Amino acid sequence: MKFFLLLVTSCLTLVLIIGFWSITSSGYDRQNKLILTLKEIIPSDLAREVRDVIFFIPNLKNRNEFLSLQVEKYEQGLNGQLFKEKEKIKSNKNIEFEISEFFLPFPRLDTRLGWAATENSKRAHYLEVLNDKVLVISGIGQTIFFDKKNIFSKQLNQNNIPNNLSSYLKKNNYKLIGIRDLFVNDDYVYISVQHKDDKGFTINVYRSKLNYEKLSFEPFFITNEYWPRYNVFSGGRLEKYKENEILFSIGFSGVKNAAQNKDSLLGKIISINQITSKHKIISTGHRNPQGLFYEKSKDLIINTEHGPKGGDEVNLNFIKKNSIPNYGWAIASYGVPYTAKDTFKKSHSKHGFVEPFKYYTPSIGISEVVNLVPNKKLNRNFNTLYVSSLRAGSIYIIETDKEIKKIIKEDRLYFNEQRLRDIEYDSELDVFFILFEYTPSIGILKYSS
Repeated sequence: MKFFLLLVTSCLTLVLIIGFWSITSSGYDRQNKLILTLKEIIPSDLAREVRDVIFFIPNLKNRNEFLSLQVEKYEQGLNGQLFKEKEKIKSNKNIEFEISEFFLPFPRLDTRLGWAATENSKRAHYLEVLNDKVLVISGIGQTIFFDKKNIFSKQLNQNNIPNNLSSYLKKNNYKLIGIRDLFVNDDYVYISVQHKDDKGFTINVYRSKLNYEKLSFEPFFITNEYWPRYNVFSGGRLEKYKENEILFSIGFSGVKNAAQNKDSLLGKIISINQITSKHKIISTGHRNPQGLFYEKSKDLIINTEHGPKGGDEVNLNFIKKNSIPNYGWAIASYGVPYTAKDTFKKSHSKHGFVEPFKYYTPSIGISEVVNLVPNKKLNRNFNTLYVSSLRAGSIYIIETDKEIKKIIKEDRLYFNEQRLRDIEYDSELDVFFILFEYTPSIGILKYSS
């Protein structure tokens, strides 16, 4: 009997190993239901041990392939070389897309350090499409650009733009923690910058006149908000708003009750006047707003934000005069607390807060969002949100009714072994520009014709 039980146990173990081998050997979907189930029942320490021992060979194979890619990236410099051309991929609903990838010259994310590592805060890069060019900034502030039409060539021919950011920070004894977004409007380049000084950690907005020869950044908006320890809840997205105004999202930065405190800018989305730099609060109760989009036709602000353990949100703010909506953090969340001492209300509306338009549990590591309205010329019949994600390596496609008040259909486009930090849509070329974080690279995504 003991021999029989031992045999059965050995067979089951072998089946599990083979199954996991097949899942991990070519990368795996972190939203895979089997993986998520096992993560719930296997202690994290044991899971890491299993990963490091049982999957040593597939991990080594993947790492060797990745290192070869890094060498190729390093050697090509600013060429922006094409290394993946028109690869066909399909969404969950079997919609076919084409993806091409070009190298970026920036430092890569180091996954061994973990997503919350201070050094990795300098590995978050951002892009902006403007007229005939694409502007890109690295997490340490390097700025480059290339001609948009170069996506149809074998290389982007990137050009470096010198800037004064590093010297400005050094002059003021500020330690750079990382760039948090890039935005261009009315011939000005805006960046959000997190730094540390003798008061602690803070986030501010700088701007420079757009100049492809040199960028001279200076402070544009100072939050005067500080927190004592590094964390990843700073927000920092910038977006066009109404005439002479831009939007700026600020995370709660780990400061208890800050998102509900009307005297603090933490956990808020604000608008800033481009001429006077004066601000006003647009919404409150935000945790870590990572995506921001203004739909002018509906006077609608769409934002995405990270939940705690689950509960990543897509929020809608149909602007109403004399109304500042509250999205509930840190009182209401569909996520799970990290510690037993914290508790959340599930329902937002029952407690006076705005319900998320869509929430994701487990977390997808939600990032940027763009909205595409119906377009007869491009044969697009639906209003569609495209939500990018880090942890899930995906674009979540949400079709809505014309008023953007009801979800009609959902889809998901998965990119193996990728993290999507930023996404922009270019209507002239009808393509998405995606910033992939691991390599890093710029992806050019389009629907297959």
